[in-house]
Amino acid sequence: MRAVVQRVDGASVVVAGETIGAFEGPGLLVLIGVSVDDDESKCAVLADKIWKLRIFESAALKAAGKTVNSESVEVAAADAELPILAISQFTLFADTSNGRRPTWQQAARGPQAEPLVENVVQALRDLGARVETGKFGADMRISAVCDGPMTVTLEV
Repeated sequence: MRAVVQRVDGASVVVAGETIGAFEGPGLLVLIGVSVDDDESKCAVLADKIWKLRIFESAALKAAGKTVNSESVEVAAADAELPILAISQFTLFADTSNGRRPTWQQAARGPQAEPLVENVVQALRDLGARVETGKFGADMRISAVCDGPMTVTLEV
């Protein structure tokens, strides 16, 4: 299981002209990819890594009016109860080692991937996160204001 985590200052996802998930201000945009080798045992581990990833600056959050429950200089979304926009992203397992056309052999198909992505989202919510989501398998338009930029790839 793989996630690309981006520190943002607002994010949204639109499907068929309708905004189905959004937040304003500091938070995380998380793209979640599931491989054919993944199972439910990785969901809570990934969620914990995402929620506790210390990529925010405490002073910047306080300046933005956020309450930060940590004395550290670098804090996590969990420390300021920041929102998350989580999007399923099978393309994170693209293989481009041969030529210029990606193959998707390592990306899990919908029946395997969808419940695992939902489990990650539920695990984040169980940890206390406010999580907005896209729609699995839909053609989505994702917008975000990158902060930094700060982008981190996580694997479990």
